[in-house]
Amino acid sequence: MTTTDRVLAESYWPANQDEAVNEVTIGDLLREAAATVPDRVALVDAVEDTDARRSWTYEEFLADATRAAKALLTRYAPGDRVAIWAPNSADWIILQQGISLAGMILVAANPAYRARELEYVLRHSGAVALFYADSYRDFDLTTVVDEIRPQLPGLQGAITFAEWPDFLASGADVELELPEVAPTDPIQVQYTSGTTGFPKGARLHHKGLANAARLVAERAGMQDGGVNVNSMPMYHIGGGAVTSLGTLAKRGKFVIVPQFLPELMLETIETYRGTHTLLVPTMLLALLDHPDREKRDLSSLQTIMSGAATVPAALVRRTADILGCRTSILFGQTEMHGVIAQTRVTDSPEDQSETVGQPLPSLEIKIADEVTGEVQPIGESGEICCRGYQNMIEYHDMPEETRATIDPENWLHMGDRGCMDERGFIQITGRLKDMIIRGGVNIYPREIEEFLLTHPAVSDVAVVGVPDDKWGEQLAAVVRLSPGASMPSVEEMRTFSRSQMSAHKTPFYWSFVEEFPVTPTGKIKKYMLRKQLSTGELGADTHRPEADGRVEPE
Repeated sequence: MTTTDRVLAESYWPANQDEAVNEVTIGDLLREAAATVPDRVALVDAVEDTDARRSWTYEEFLADATRAAKALLTRYAPGDRVAIWAPNSADWIILQQGISLAGMILVAANPAYRARELEYVLRHSGAVALFYADSYRDFDLTTVVDEIRPQLPGLQGAITFAEWPDFLASGADVELELPEVAPTDPIQVQYTSGTTGFPKGARLHHKGLANAARLVAERAGMQDGGVNVNSMPMYHIGGGAVTSLGTLAKRGKFVIVPQFLPELMLETIETYRGTHTLLVPTMLLALLDHPDREKRDLSSLQTIMSGAATVPAALVRRTADILGCRTSILFGQTEMHGVIAQTRVTDSPEDQSETVGQPLPSLEIKIADEVTGEVQPIGESGEICCRGYQNMIEYHDMPEETRATIDPENWLHMGDRGCMDERGFIQITGRLKDMIIRGGVNIYPREIEEFLLTHPAVSDVAVVGVPDDKWGEQLAAVVRLSPGASMPSVEEMRTFSRSQMSAHKTPFYWSFVEEFPVTPTGKIKKYMLRKQLSTGELGADTHRPEADGRVEPE
């Protein structure tokens, strides 16, 4: 019996072996492709200036990645953590592969981070090196590095991508053997927003990233030599693993777009005859609504993958109607090396629009009672728990948080609520974690709240998510003022927030109250605040920054 024909008696999906899980590293994927299709174009740097675009064959890709690995090994040791703080580029991808071949561990940092956020990630991960862009969205990153570096004695090197050609050349004539790397060795510390006030670094291994990405590509219908046009950020697991490594596993062409701009994506899909792309719902809407869409030949597009936030049924149907391509809905989280469930391109329109599909191969998934841990009956909602080779190794240097997420039976508790039908199709019904998903990016309020409490006028604050047609959710800060404090303006609070936090963590709505609704134990009833904000019972002011056309996750 195949997985598509399986009939379940309870909300438990036993691991299946319909598709093999390979014992491979990230470097193995690149070496195999270079050995079998050395002259096939592997990588395109699709910058906005078309005259400045570059491309690499698989043979050239492996050669540059090997130079990067040797340059790294002349300075650092296998197992060291190497951070990248930069927007999308082909050089980012080559460095990622170099880190893999050198047996080192990548720390992917959001280029929207400010000094406080970057310093935490570098310090907590123990990064010995940082590669960074000079600037990002008119923000000077070099100034930030200069500011925080004296507080990071373990950071041995800081190299800008302007210096990348010289760095790469330094590994050209180095005579040394690359280290042996095992499939279960760590390859990445991927930071996720944390409920403890700072992000948690999920330690991920080669086997998990390589196989999960390949299986996603296959379920999305990518054939050998497919073309993936990607604008998902490389620091995000969607860009840095699901799309890039999935394309690599299919020996395809990975067209990397520096940032999501609808007109650039449309041009790039047409120019390179893109077959696949991954777009969170806000991106997909922007693509469908852009006036350039009707001017472009998008007939090569076979599958649009979407996920990271709720994908409305109407959007799935509209995509199929307008673009004439298939859709594949993804669901997962960083701690599981990305995707754990996915719809097939052959699934019915109803399953595509109402579920996130069936689990990927070799994963056990159960819908568990949140209190007892017992498997729920078919159709009953509970916590989604996973077990298998895709489990993260641990949270870096956070044993208590690891134990709270992975139980003694090795079930990883996702913190999401869902239900499962008798076929194993999963429907997401809510979240246990106090998490906000804005534009496909997970945001936890605790870090934001702790920072806002440093403002002299703020006595207490609760940050919640409220529904938003474009972003899925927007951040709202409900503030109780300190005794005797004058009410600050929304602009003042926004400026204060942006001084130390990324734009996507800065609340959009601001409300000021005298008292919070609380439980008998004094905990703020955030669900009530969300309801009051959504219905207008609790007033909120907003500051709308000028639109700049960018809608990708920050």
